[in-house]
Amino acid sequence: MQLTRINKYLSEAGFCSRREADKLIDQGRVTINGEVPEMGTKVAPGDIVRVNGKTIINQDEKPVYIAFNKPVGIVCTTDSGVEKDNIIDFIKYPKRIFPIGRLDKGSEGLIFLTNDGDIVNKILRASNNHEKEYVVTVNKPISSTFIDRMGMGISILDTVTKKCEVERLGNYDFRIVLTQGLNRQIRRMCEALDYEVTSLKRVRIMNVLLDIPVGEWRDITENELNTINEMVTNSIKTYKAPEPKKRNPKYDEEKAEKFHSKDTKPKESPTFSGKSKSRRNKS
Repeated sequence: MQLTRINKYLSEAGFCSRREADKLIDQGRVTINGEVPEMGTKVAPGDIVRVNGKTIINQDEKPVYIAFNKPVGIVCTTDSGVEKDNIIDFIKYPKRIFPIGRLDKGSEGLIFLTNDGDIVNKILRASNNHEKEYVVTVNKPISSTFIDRMGMGISILDTVTKKCEVERLGNYDFRIVLTQGLNRQIRRMCEALDYEVTSLKRVRIMNVLLDIPVGEWRDITENELNTINEMVTNSIKTYKAPEPKKRNPKYDEEKAEKFHSKDTKPKESPTFSGKSKSRRNKS
């Protein structure tokens, strides 16, 4: 009898990614045979899995991978009850699919959609290692200083963006290749240099180029998909988590000795004289 972890079950059923499944489980919105499971609970054949009361059946359907040219004004969400102009209602794909990552409502261009939660999980885990290319238009002429500073990194959101490839295309247009995905990153980078983005289009994700008209989609080819899988697998294998800071034993000993040498006897409270002085803040 084959058992499957609940988050993997939901992703293989095409309901959501494993990461999103973990959130749903944590929120108590998932049940197995009428009971709320713990994280990591496994589903057995014949078990009834529901999300928000709706039964989820893993029918082992053929995975779907599509590339979509998102128009400006479309929101990258699967919740049609929240957003009227959402990406799912716009595409009207016959099977349940969901986007990998997102594009701002005011941006356009390439985005992937799928019903394969496993590949979503892999791509998101490798999100800081794969390239995304954009063509951007700003509100005033671009200087060489602007290009240099964008490429070297900009201080936004309590961090400094990674160094990236930036190329001037015209007086108001430039191309930029990112390997990270901070919230509204390009717009915030431009704002930090006193520029305003007037249009932003994503023209490439990893090895897939934007080659379809606005508002249309196509299947990702088998060759493209094989390359994507290879790229994300290599990214995950080569990724190294930052090492914890090494403690200095000598410093710790000196700190402990200094602490224990202090007079720990509590100080006596001053005798109350019955007089009080008003305190004024010095400005």
